[in-house]
Amino acid sequence: MGKDVWRPRKRKQSSVYWIRVFFTQVEMMLSAQTSMGCVLVMLVFLLNIGSLIIYFVNLAEAEGYKISFPDSIIYVDTGFNAFFLFYFGLRFVAADDKLRFWLELNSLVDFFTIPPVFVSYYLNRNWLGLRFLRALRLLELPRILQFLRVTKNNYSIKLSKLFAVFIGTWLTAAGFIHLVENNGDPWVQPANSQSISYFKCMYLVMVTMSTVGYGDVVVQTALGRTFIIFFIIGGLVLFANIIPEVVEIVESHKSYKSSYEVVSGKNYIVVCGNITLESVTTFLQDFLLQDMGNVCTEILFLGESLPSLELEAVFKCYSAYTTFFYGSALNSGDLKRVGMESANACLILADVCSPQPYTEDTCNIMRVLSIKNHYPNTRVILQIIQSRNKVHLPNIPNWDWRRGDNIICLAELKLGFIAQSCLVPGLSTLLTSLFIGKENTETKRKHLKDKMLLGDKDYKVMTFQLSNDFADMTFIEVCRLCFVKLNLVLLGVELKFGSRGESAILINPSARIKLHRNTMGFFIARSLAEVKKAQFYCKACHSDVQDPEQIKKCHCKRRLHSRSFSEILKLRSESLVSHGQPAKSRSLIVLPPQRFVDGVSDVRGKENSRVILDPTGRFHWCDAVPLQEALLSCKDQAALNLQDHILVCVFGDANSPLIGLQDFVMPLRASNFIYHELKDIVFLGSLEYLQREWKFIQNFPKLWLFSGSALCCADLRAVNVRDCSACAILSSNTTASRNPSLVDTESILATLNIRSMQDKPSSASLDAVFRGRALGNQSEPCYKRIPITTELKSSPNAQFINQAPSGNSAIPEQDQLSTTAAPAGAIFSDSFLNSLLSMTYYNHHILALLQTLVTSGTSPALEEQLLEMDSRLSRSPDDMVQNASQLRCKLALLPLSERLLMGVMQEGSFRDVYCKALDLFGILCFGLYRLMEEPNPYKNRFVIARPASDLKMLPTDLLFCLVPFNVATTDGQRGEMESRL
Repeated sequence: MGKDVWRPRKRKQSSVYWIRVFFTQVEMMLSAQTSMGCVLVMLVFLLNIGSLIIYFVNLAEAEGYKISFPDSIIYVDTGFNAFFLFYFGLRFVAADDKLRFWLELNSLVDFFTIPPVFVSYYLNRNWLGLRFLRALRLLELPRILQFLRVTKNNYSIKLSKLFAVFIGTWLTAAGFIHLVENNGDPWVQPANSQSISYFKCMYLVMVTMSTVGYGDVVVQTALGRTFIIFFIIGGLVLFANIIPEVVEIVESHKSYKSSYEVVSGKNYIVVCGNITLESVTTFLQDFLLQDMGNVCTEILFLGESLPSLELEAVFKCYSAYTTFFYGSALNSGDLKRVGMESANACLILADVCSPQPYTEDTCNIMRVLSIKNHYPNTRVILQIIQSRNKVHLPNIPNWDWRRGDNIICLAELKLGFIAQSCLVPGLSTLLTSLFIGKENTETKRKHLKDKMLLGDKDYKVMTFQLSNDFADMTFIEVCRLCFVKLNLVLLGVELKFGSRGESAILINPSARIKLHRNTMGFFIARSLAEVKKAQFYCKACHSDVQDPEQIKKCHCKRRLHSRSFSEILKLRSESLVSHGQPAKSRSLIVLPPQRFVDGVSDVRGKENSRVILDPTGRFHWCDAVPLQEALLSCKDQAALNLQDHILVCVFGDANSPLIGLQDFVMPLRASNFIYHELKDIVFLGSLEYLQREWKFIQNFPKLWLFSGSALCCADLRAVNVRDCSACAILSSNTTASRNPSLVDTESILATLNIRSMQDKPSSASLDAVFRGRALGNQSEPCYKRIPITTELKSSPNAQFINQAPSGNSAIPEQDQLSTTAAPAGAIFSDSFLNSLLSMTYYNHHILALLQTLVTSGTSPALEEQLLEMDSRLSRSPDDMVQNASQLRCKLALLPLSERLLMGVMQEGSFRDVYCKALDLFGILCFGLYRLMEEPNPYKNRFVIARPASDLKMLPTDLLFCLVPFNVATTDGQRGEMESRL
């Protein structure tokens, strides 16, 4: 009895299982997920096309064309529709919603086309009926083309869809008009039909869709006219949208898929990566500004998506210089189309606002890998967001910075700028003016009475070969001669050494360094014509010349016999630093071997005995500090005793991308500062975020963490914000808002919060602090306004930070002044670094010099050294401590004291101060930080890059200086230095 019950149940379960298997296989076949399914779908489409062709054949016979076909064609059509019926059944079985299935387009087509064919077969008569609806199956064409892999990209698929919709609608509408016009309205007697061919119906539909309406062919039936009323509305939309879009796709595909024709002797570059409206506009403005006066360089943009209408307008405006190509740097065919092999360089743009900087960097690194694999000799200049991602580039075959390949690390430079601004307020404005962009002088020109403060052109940092007559002279001697005789400020030199052509950039080096022949100099000048005088200078001909304009290239025998013909050719080739081609020796930022150094003064011998440095000897080092030991709280005595420290307010959370605080700390822990000059750095922010950053900075001394927020006044008071020497505000929240005006909300509110905790500006001023400390005058007011450096993601948001006067201010011009004179600090945005890409292409030495100034000497050679040792910092051998800070100067903002101006106080000029500081201390002055003219209630200052030699100095002026490593800048030791006067 049990077996009799069990067997039917088993049979039922088995039948259910096989039914499920059948339904699954049918669904897979209909969705073309199997090879049999693909064959079935394509077969159905081909049979539909065959049935439509048979419909056209029957039309030709019915319209009286002398075309005869065998009667067996009806049997063929019947066979086709029998297969359609079978396919209809499969679709019905696989449908999840049986009711909705009956209302699908393909089901309706089958309803109105299959039965008439079977009726025709039964009556042995052809009836056209609604068989024209088979044209709607043309909508399946894009799907079929994808199965056959004819359409592979987005635009070909889109074009096939537009084509199928247009053709299907056109043929179907023509078939309906042909039917109702040839049969007439059923309720009208006598019949109001007209004999009209299918071709005329197609013509009528096309004229109707295009809104032309010639009137030569018209409909007469009520059904036809009703259909035309609704079709005009739908057809107008269809024709007006599809046709222009099809034309646009075809034209853009044709124009942007072409190949660049390489012309011998013509310079061109390829730009790829982040090709957007903002990045392209900024790049073109910077590049063409750098290109002024040189041979025109054509710019080929290789974009991975077709340009928008706005971007196309930009390309048309710059059509003489630019050409856009649609493709990818990861595709070898696209690289060949743009002539990558013959390009002067390939520039890769990064999206600095990307919410995923690591992904953005790795994508650009893969582009470099693709380019170097196919064209190893092509120079590549790459933008990188995070400095830690640079470690992947030396592993790429054929990547060689010695041949001109460059990395522009945006975070490293940005954080270096901000870090140096904490030590030297206003420095970022000065360096931005000299290296990156034009300073906006319109406001200063309007409000400053002394027009000597303004020049016709902005000063820039330039490079050129020094005269060989400067050989065997010290840097200080050459620097003084260039300033006095040539009216040039010399910042540093590039010395070459070694058999491989290595070189080192030395900024204000020790007096023990002797210059060599063919040495390159870094100058601050207005034009290249001024800089060339440093190469034309001849001791025999120009020693008595006082006017720099009279120093021109001479042809005396002494200069001609002083070097061989091969040296002359070498000099000419190395002097061409502004045509986009790198010199053979890359400008390193490493020190030359000891044979080039006569000796090193043991000024800090006692200090060096206690200093611990990293393996490179460039940064102060300590044993790894546990997080809990560095964490401060409100009750800690260390937090209460914080004085003259640097406060860093960090906004980020556990999911935010890392800012890279290591790049901020390293310039502040450079070994050219003695240990007692190092300021405590306190990081205020979310503990979850600071924990992620701590492992990269735990080996630097004098670092502290405080869990809190800069938006909380209690937290700011806990870290003694009023007693800090400087404050920096950094943010890692890149996805807070899509509105550019709101992305910097936290940074702006934190800046205003810190300012609100300061005393009113009228109680004291920033210059009183510098002046009082420098002179040791304790009677001066000790109030200081905190220099705040704020990082902004969007530069227009600076309008919310710049100080604005009160509404009842009696100073009508204060509004204009406040827009350009941020008080004692800086506003730094990523957009400030956009010009570096163009600048590096034309002169890669300038980028190396900028990196030396703001990052305390990082270089490709140093990074390779760190990779060979370890990515983490470790202690250096004892024999490296002595040579750690040789020849490395430091940036400082020094006040003018009565002692420094002794003897020239009545008629003191920048020339007097420059020469005196250089002669006595080896200090190189290159900028001025001056108070705005009264009325100036906020005590705002402005930067003067390279003041005029005869500019009268004021007691309140502050000087931007390059100070030798053996000259202390702290208060007590500076007083000892001044006593030497």
